[in-house]
Amino acid sequence: MIEGSTAQEALLLVSSRNPELLLLDLGLPDGDGIEITHRLREWSHVPIIILSARQLELDKVAALDAGADDYLSKPFGVDELLARMRVALRHAQTITTVESPEFSNLDH
Repeated sequence: MIEGSTAQEALLLVSSRNPELLLLDLGLPDGDGIEITHRLREWSHVPIIILSARQLELDKVAALDAGADDYLSKPFGVDELLARMRVALRHAQTITTVESPEFSNLDH
């Protein structure tokens, strides 16, 4: 597990460490999680699960439209978070498998 506490750290860690999954809070001291999600989606397919105290539907929709894979409002249960992480990783694995070059030649 890698942990960062700012938006800049999140961007740096994703680019340098290539994590399998990102848990991202919307309220970061140096930036907004929705903007970070937009920026990450320009070059990364890492699954992003937003964890936030914001419970308005507008915030959830904005985060999902920015490219987040899921949104979990605080407070939440650990079991629910772990289940959502498993789903995100499963979806990412499916996408990676479909995009893999060894499978792209199956049509030929």
